[in-house]
Amino acid sequence: MSRVLFVFLPSASCLLLSLFLLPTIAYAQSAAEIQTQIEANNKQITTLQAEIVAFQKELDALGAKKNTLQSTISSLTLSQKQLASQIKVTESKITSANLQIKQLSFSIDDKEASIVADQDAISKSLRQIAEREQMPLVATLISSNSLSEAWQLTDEALQFNRALKRDISDLRVVRTELATNRDEVTAAKAKLVALQRDLAIQKKSVEVSKAAQQKLLADTKNQESTYQKLVAQKRAEQAEFEAQLFEYESQLRQALDPSSIPLARAGILAPPLAQLSITQNFGRTVDSVRLYKSGTHGGVDYRARIGTPVKAALSGIVVDTESVRIKNGCQYGKWVLLKHANGLSTIYGHLSFVYMRPGDTVATGQVVGLSGDTGFAEGPHLHFGVYATAGVRIVDASALGSVNCAGIKTVAANPAAYLNPLSYL
Repeated sequence: MSRVLFVFLPSASCLLLSLFLLPTIAYAQSAAEIQTQIEANNKQITTLQAEIVAFQKELDALGAKKNTLQSTISSLTLSQKQLASQIKVTESKITSANLQIKQLSFSIDDKEASIVADQDAISKSLRQIAEREQMPLVATLISSNSLSEAWQLTDEALQFNRALKRDISDLRVVRTELATNRDEVTAAKAKLVALQRDLAIQKKSVEVSKAAQQKLLADTKNQESTYQKLVAQKRAEQAEFEAQLFEYESQLRQALDPSSIPLARAGILAPPLAQLSITQNFGRTVDSVRLYKSGTHGGVDYRARIGTPVKAALSGIVVDTESVRIKNGCQYGKWVLLKHANGLSTIYGHLSFVYMRPGDTVATGQVVGLSGDTGFAEGPHLHFGVYATAGVRIVDASALGSVNCAGIKTVAANPAAYLNPLSYL
């Protein structure tokens, strides 16, 4: 019996090795196919991203031209083409994420099968070792034809023991890799959810851009002269509103506690847009002297085509929004005002679409709306403002004495409550 056992041990080691390798063959074929699909997808994404950059260059060139009906329509058309490419990129990324999850699932299945096979093989080997160890060395020597044969069998047993130890070590590695794969699946699924959310936002962006284009054509009847009259009317209404707001805010002179807000430093707030390009700074600027009775600009304006996702600069609570009643020349149009735990408040103005409702809790980086040109705006952009919370209030525009903007929510503040956003970004 012992001779049969000892002869079998080396072949058992070969069997153990084969059990490790067999499950990987089908997996390798499937993984290679999926990887090929992922690489093809990535090439498509690269091509589309080049298109997006090209569209942006055209949009930047249009933005430098005189504000005309044709340039505005062309800008909206280009924006829609750019959004269409971005949607394709997101859809391709979703496909890649699904393929990655599938690839990881194959890997997990392969490792689980490998672990089961390895455990079975190791269990059988351990039983054989236990049986072998019950036989004394003297019995082994007696049952062998010669001393050299006995030592050969003993050496083979030692080799098998070493191989078994390696297999057990490999099993531990596979288990660790399995845990890693499962974590990667969790991360991939979270990424997939985020991409699906981005896709919904991008599709909404196309919708609001097309609606803005249709409204513009309807309002102007596609006539440049009518468009310029509307621009002039908007400027006149804005000038009247700004004068009324200036008089109202001039009366809000209560002292503010400096300790109620954080010391100005970079990094307190996160960027409200994925890409920042300033079109008007905070404070006294060339445009602020022309546009505002106070002579100063209460925030920072960033270039943003209609439908660009606008993100919360810091976690907080939505104090209020204006998402329904808007009118040309009336302050920020559609906006979101957030209150933060550190004594600051932030506003996001001229939006085309608002995702938030008063009382909502918002996380840093969460999309609160889509940029636009509502209220008083001489083109699509984001107005980003920062206030000392204690100095901000929301009133009906009629409280300012405004007739044109009566019924519209207005954000008013103690002049000292206006803070430079760039001091906190």
